[in-house]
Amino acid sequence: MNPLKPSRRQLLKSLSSGFGYLAFAGLAAQQSSANAESVLATKRPHFRPRARNVIFLFMSGGPSHVDTFDHKPELTAATGKTSASPGRNFGARLMGSPWSFRQHGESGLWVSELFPRVAEQADELCILKGMQTNLPAHSEATLMLHTGSSQFIRPSLGAWTLYGLGSESDNLPGFVAIKPNTFSGGSQNYGSAFLPSACQATPIGQGRQPVAQARIGNIRNPRLSEALQRRQLDLIQSMNRGLLDREGHHPGVDGVIESYELAFRMQDSLPTVLDIAGETPSTRILYGLDESATADFGHQCLLARRMVESGVRFVELTHSNWDQHRDLRTGHEENARAVDQPIAGLLTDLRARGLLEETLVIWGGEFGRTPHGQNEDGRDHNSKGFCVWMAGGGIRPGFAYGATDELGYEAVENPVHIHDLHATILHLLGLNHERLTYRYAGRDMRLTDIHGVVQDAIIS
Repeated sequence: MNPLKPSRRQLLKSLSSGFGYLAFAGLAAQQSSANAESVLATKRPHFRPRARNVIFLFMSGGPSHVDTFDHKPELTAATGKTSASPGRNFGARLMGSPWSFRQHGESGLWVSELFPRVAEQADELCILKGMQTNLPAHSEATLMLHTGSSQFIRPSLGAWTLYGLGSESDNLPGFVAIKPNTFSGGSQNYGSAFLPSACQATPIGQGRQPVAQARIGNIRNPRLSEALQRRQLDLIQSMNRGLLDREGHHPGVDGVIESYELAFRMQDSLPTVLDIAGETPSTRILYGLDESATADFGHQCLLARRMVESGVRFVELTHSNWDQHRDLRTGHEENARAVDQPIAGLLTDLRARGLLEETLVIWGGEFGRTPHGQNEDGRDHNSKGFCVWMAGGGIRPGFAYGATDELGYEAVENPVHIHDLHATILHLLGLNHERLTYRYAGRDMRLTDIHGVVQDAIIS
């Protein structure tokens, strides 16, 4: 026997390291995948899309709309007064924003002084001021924002996007979640549920770990050369396909086949995308990479740009924690300082590279905060009215849509439910939310269930 030629047993044993482990640990199917290869193939949209990619900036915990993008002078004037409406926390003391608002750009959009750099991008923003969701509880609202349901395990928005359009890259995941939220809803927020497992996100980093330290485990195989890895993979895939030929259907095997192939191809491509060492000093300044307050989220934003530039279809970034029931001034100031420059840098960079026109950028949390104070310097949850903004990707720029009442309690003009937001995002991607369905449990499931209205007024 040639000692340099690995045996069948050695090839099988080496699956415990390198790309084999990566496939099982990060990408392998947890449920049946109906022809995963065809799922990831690029598909024709239902109609001409305005956007090809999505970058979702998730502000976990619920930023206060009345302190960021929803200017309420009446609330400021009523500071210290008690709410007179039984439906608006009767008897609670109102608290005006401690931050001043100014109009910015030719559009004159109102933005709080918490976001001076984002304010400079006002003419790119479309601010939805009448957002609504179902429940003012973190887990339920976070799942609603990501999956369209707070009660059942459903595919995430990113998974539906990948299912509907396929991947643009053969060597990178089509859906990536950077430092994904694990506090509310966990992996359901970026999972595929009953959709083919190839549609779930590849998570990079976690929790409080700096994204610069985030790694995809076992991306390299130190034991085998690329040629021998290919032989190994061909052997395993032949066994997997033999199993499918014999049984016709086997839970998870289709997904594992596709996951192995993608993991093999990712060995060279993904580390290159994650390596920002070659970025210019001006780019580092643009994203705030050399400032302690902005370095981590700036790194996330830069990775998002590099990913969409390389063909990743959907990228989600997460920043926590905006849940200020107390210490609103300190908490919101620290949070805004961490994301303001990086977000402005991302929009600037995308525009300069000609990517903003085809990349839909979304900013928002799972809900907003109350106009009345809590614990003297905090705000409670508010699901009846809050703000989300979007930019690029066919969105009407420099535009404010909808409104909450004079104090900011609830949406009273052009309300937009999460289902409507999802329908509109899919529409911008060239997908009809009523036609994007998957047969499961005896019915045709969709992201918006039986709801959702495309908001034509915010489309350019």
